[in-house]
Amino acid sequence: MPAVRQHISFVLNGSPCEVAGENALLTVSEYLRQRRGLIGVKTVCSEGDCGSCSVLVGRVDGDAVRYLPIDSCIQFVFQLDGAHLVTVEGLADKGSLSAVQQSMVGCHGSQCGFCTPGFVVAMTGLLEASGGEGCGDEIDDHQWREGLSGNLCRCTGYTQILEAGQRAASGAWSRLAERYPDAPVIANAAACKSQPFHIAGGAAAERTSNGLLTNGQRSNGQPAVAAPQVYSPIELRDALQFRQEQPGCTVVAGATDLGVQRNKGRRAFTTLLDLSRLAELRQMGETHAGANGSRSAVLQAGAMVTWTELLAWCREHLTEFGNVLTLFGSPQIRHAGTLGGNIVNASPIADSLPLLHVMNARLRLQSTAGAREVDINDFYRGYKQLDLQPTELLTRVDLPLPSPQEKLRLYKVSRRKDMDISTFTAAVRMRLEGDTIADAGLAFGAVGPTVLRLPETEAMLAGRVFSAETMRDAGDVATQEITPLSDVRGSSDYRYQLARNVLLRFHAEQQPGAPAAAN
Repeated sequence: MPAVRQHISFVLNGSPCEVAGENALLTVSEYLRQRRGLIGVKTVCSEGDCGSCSVLVGRVDGDAVRYLPIDSCIQFVFQLDGAHLVTVEGLADKGSLSAVQQSMVGCHGSQCGFCTPGFVVAMTGLLEASGGEGCGDEIDDHQWREGLSGNLCRCTGYTQILEAGQRAASGAWSRLAERYPDAPVIANAAACKSQPFHIAGGAAAERTSNGLLTNGQRSNGQPAVAAPQVYSPIELRDALQFRQEQPGCTVVAGATDLGVQRNKGRRAFTTLLDLSRLAELRQMGETHAGANGSRSAVLQAGAMVTWTELLAWCREHLTEFGNVLTLFGSPQIRHAGTLGGNIVNASPIADSLPLLHVMNARLRLQSTAGAREVDINDFYRGYKQLDLQPTELLTRVDLPLPSPQEKLRLYKVSRRKDMDISTFTAAVRMRLEGDTIADAGLAFGAVGPTVLRLPETEAMLAGRVFSAETMRDAGDVATQEITPLSDVRGSSDYRYQLARNVLLRFHAEQQPGAPAAAN
């Protein structure tokens, strides 16, 4: 087993950094503002909703460094190991503003200025992802709006900000690799890749009224609680062994939910197991030897595959799911959040789960004792109750893909299009033989303590004529299988009505000449 480091190593705005102890267990925004004095990072919501804390994280991709924006308020410093972190301060070169920064000035894209650094970072990330010099002007208005959907502004109305992005893209701009050569980042990443790390903090930090962090004693005079420790292995077997020895440890995947819980004081962590450097959990590909013998094609995705990676695959191979994933959080969230984290988080409004249920996805669960597979329809036993032993890790998801004979539609209803939690979700899968429904799969979200499969409605549909009347009858049955609650996003009556309407909508969308469906 390789030597275990007691620190992490990354590059910050071109300068090498080593961080140990409690600093490695801070959020990235806390570390930047309070330990490094980089106050261009603005902390507002502390839950990844506003984008004001956006930073660029560069990671090695092949023989180059690829930069993506993330929300620094819900990422931990230890997750930066081997990366290059670029803040808004690192975009200017020798006192000269970058093309994006200059365009924000020229287009009056800033008023109060609080959200401005986050927008500049996100816009730079879009240019970085555009494919190379001269490709920035190929970013159309839709791509700008989608790419900036994770950044909120309450002053300008966005028009000047979009104009600033388009001006920067159409002019002369330089890639980050010209300012920060890839070679040092690649060399540091290679060195980090070969060593696990195990970091223990000192006394827990507490935010005081002046915004600083103090150690050892809380403001109420009580002693501080011991800070957490984090172990980050490079081999799955070591992660499983740690899980066996520390069954109560908190598993960290993308941390987009854990970060929120920590910031809002809803959860205190003692022992963390970081899976971010397990390469075997990041593999993804299609196979024709699926876990479900009735289907020929299966997507096998490691639990640490990010939503950005999955979205790129789905846009080419499973566009229906891709359409939903574009509404999943924001680009900053998708760059960090993982498939496995979403499944284990077990939210009844998780946007990914209805598809996994109707396609009978299988979950690979591993421990030091071996591996087992569980149908996702059997994985959830109640609200936040899983068929997952304390010593097990979710390592892979096998998603059977729809056959050409199957019709599949996914739905998300929310109060606004981008960056909103679902009021209702649904997946509808049907295989027709002529005008007859040969097989059906239905799963609804936000109508019970878990995402619910509807077996009685599915059985009722089998053998019936595919018609509006059949869908109305199915809606009557479906409402007997769900138990929606009323909350701030919608009443129970509203959700009952959505459960009926979604089946009629599915039927209407399958008719000849029906317009292209949009969630």
